[in-house]
Amino acid sequence: MSRLSSRLLNWYRRNKRTLPWRDHPDPYAVWVSEIMLQQTRVETVIPYFQKWMQRFPTIKALARADEQDVLNAWEGLGYYSRARNLHKAAKIVAEKNDGELPQDLDQLRALPGIGRYTVGAIASMAFGMDEPTLDGNLRRVFARLFDVTEPADSPAGEKLLWGLAAKHLPKGQAGDYNQALMDLGATICLPRNPRCLLCPLMTICKARIAGTQEERPVLKPKKETPHYVHAAGIVRRNGRVLLAKRPSKGLLGGMWEFPNGRVEGDPALGLVNALKTGYRLKVRRREALGTVRHGYTHFSVTVYAFRCEPLSVPKGESLRWVRVSELDEYPMGKIDRQIARMLSDV
Repeated sequence: MSRLSSRLLNWYRRNKRTLPWRDHPDPYAVWVSEIMLQQTRVETVIPYFQKWMQRFPTIKALARADEQDVLNAWEGLGYYSRARNLHKAAKIVAEKNDGELPQDLDQLRALPGIGRYTVGAIASMAFGMDEPTLDGNLRRVFARLFDVTEPADSPAGEKLLWGLAAKHLPKGQAGDYNQALMDLGATICLPRNPRCLLCPLMTICKARIAGTQEERPVLKPKKETPHYVHAAGIVRRNGRVLLAKRPSKGLLGGMWEFPNGRVEGDPALGLVNALKTGYRLKVRRREALGTVRHGYTHFSVTVYAFRCEPLSVPKGESLRWVRVSELDEYPMGKIDRQIARMLSDV
């Protein structure tokens, strides 16, 4: 066992975080937690994980669930393709493996939504296999420990960091080792102002010795994030409001929204044409309801919501009249949920 792994494991035994999926007897719990934790903070995930396991306690229970129920349970976590892929994978596992998560790594990799990182996490933490893993926290930790100058988000950097993760893996203790690295990255080796004086690896950290810890990991320059303006129509009739279901694939796939469209110039002037073009929906614009702003991974958006009177509404499964009191039953992204709350507050 290397100095790195022995020091890290000793620290972990004394300082490991208490998390509801740790030491859980069901590999399904590890799988769910790892999918939820992608690009999401632990503090945010814990209540979602607990409610999810109550609602879908087994892989078979998840496989039997309706997609709308799955999206509803996931609402607020973002990156909804994770939920859809988890649901699809559960159906495959229920059908082909009698609801038991496969231990074969190739079978794991073949499941929707399970990439190299998730395979390593599940294999080591759920099945005790000697497999490395590498998420954002671990990239940062290894980039600092070995003062890696190659961009961590480049193919060459990825290859180098995966090699380091595998090289120092202690045989028979990969699960604890990987979780120890995750805890170190989350509590000590922070993105900004790392707590080096509390780190069990401080004396062997090459970036700390060189004074470059704040400069690691090196990342490729980010492109400027575009900003878009949308106008949304809150179309009401006979005590109901009109919702539109998004396509099953793509951003917020399968979620519900208030009819809207991207506009140029004045949102109030562009609304009517946007709804006609996007939904074949003819409306008369009324007063403004409010404005919502939100940032996604690759762009940001400002949505101006207006009350509207319907003039002509086409029939179709993607459009539905819903009582305001029923809006909570329809899974929505953060923007549309904020608009829905504006309606319930009136």
